[in-house]
Amino acid sequence: MSKLSRSLFTPLSVATSVGGGLLASAVFTRIWKHIGDNDNEPPDPKDLQQPLVAVFATAALQGLIIGVVRAGVQRASARGYQALANEPPPS
Repeated sequence: MSKLSRSLFTPLSVATSVGGGLLASAVFTRIWKHIGDNDNEPPDPKDLQQPLVAVFATAALQGLIIGVVRAGVQRASARGYQALANEPPPS
């Protein structure tokens, strides 16, 4: 891998990571508005009045969404890099 290719991949990787985080947050917020019990905000884990099951279920859902979106964004980024540079991205 050339030095130029590596120097191009690093900013692309950072930008897609930030974009993926914003996308995952937006997806979670949208899903939460549909499934939350008339709450606009998910339960705060530090709020001891919230049921433990609700806090853990919300955290699990958020983790699932973040993981899936992150994998999708990284995969698309790797494919885009390969299409532009005609070589696989660095590991």
